Amino acid sequence: MRRRDVIDMLLLAALWGASFLFMRIAAPQFGALPLAAVRVAGAAALLLAILAAQRGLSGLRGRWRPIGFVGITNSALPFLGFSLAALSIPAGLSSILNATSPMFGALIAMLWLRESGSPSRAAGLLLGFAGVAILAWDSARLGSPGQGSAGAIGLCLAAAALYGYSACFVRRHLATADPLAVACGSQIAATLALAGPAWILWPAALPSATAWLAALALALPCTGLAYVLYFRLIARIGPARALSVTFLIPAFAMVWARVFLDEAITPGMLATTGLILLGTALATGLLRWPRLRMR
Repeated sequence: MRRRDVIDMLLLAALWGASFLFMRIAAPQFGALPLAAVRVAGAAALLLAILAAQRGLSGLRGRWRPIGFVGITNSALPFLGFSLAALSIPAGLSSILNATSPMFGALIAMLWLRESGSPSRAAGLLLGFAGVAILAWDSARLGSPGQGSAGAIGLCLAAAALYGYSACFVRRHLATADPLAVACGSQIAATLALAGPAWILWPAALPSATAWLAALALALPCTGLAYVLYFRLIARIGPARALSVTFLIPAFAMVWARVFLDEAITPGMLATTGLILLGTALATGLLRWPRLRMR
C-alpha cells in the first residue's frame, strides 16, 4: 500500500476506535436512542453536503428501498445497540466485540450467499467465537462496577451480526451502486427511523457541553468522515484490504479509553482480542490455515 493509504487506514481506525469513547461519554446524558439519532443525523448532513458537492445525488434514485433497509440494519439498530451497551460496559470491551463483525459477515455469506467454506474459515469461526465466549465469561459480572453485563455484551454481538448481515445485503442488492450514495442514503434513512422515538425520549435535562461535543464528534468525524475514508480506501486498495482496518480498531479504542476514561486494559482482554482477531482473519480469508505437507 502507498503511504497515503496507510495514513488513511490509521486515521480511520483511530476515528472508529474513538467512537466507543464518545458513546461512553455522551450516552448517559443523552440516552441511547437520542444519541444514536444525533449520530446519524449529523453524519447524514455531512455526507449529503459532500454528495451534493460531487453531484452524486442521482445515485440515490431508484434504490431508496434497499438503501433504506441498509440504513436500518447497518446504522440505526447497531448504533442503538452500541449506545445502549455504552451505558454499562467499558469502551474497550465494546470495541473488541465490534471486531467480530467481519467474522459474522463470513458466516452469513457462507449460509446465505452460498460462498464456499474451507478449513481455514471453519477454524477461524471456531477460534473467533471461542474468543468471544471466553471474553463474555470473564467480563459478564452483573452488578459489578466497571464490568459488563450479559445483556450489554449480547447487544454488541447483535450489532456486530447486523453489520455482517448488512455487508452481505449490500453485496447482493447494491453491488453496482455508488458507495458514497449508499452511505449517505443509509444515514438519511436511519435519521428518519430514529427521529420520532428520539423526540419522545429526548432527555428532560439538557446534556452538558461535554456531552454535546462528544455527540458531535461521534456524528461528524467518527461516522460521516469515517465513511468517506472507508469508501476511498475500498476504491484504492479493494474491500479485502480495507477490511483489515477492523484489526486496528480495538487497539485504538482501548488506548483512548485508557487515556481519557482511565479504563483498565487487562491481560485477559489482550489475549481474547488476539484470539478474536486471529479467528476473524482466518474466517475472512486474510490469513489461511497452514497446510501440512505429506512426505
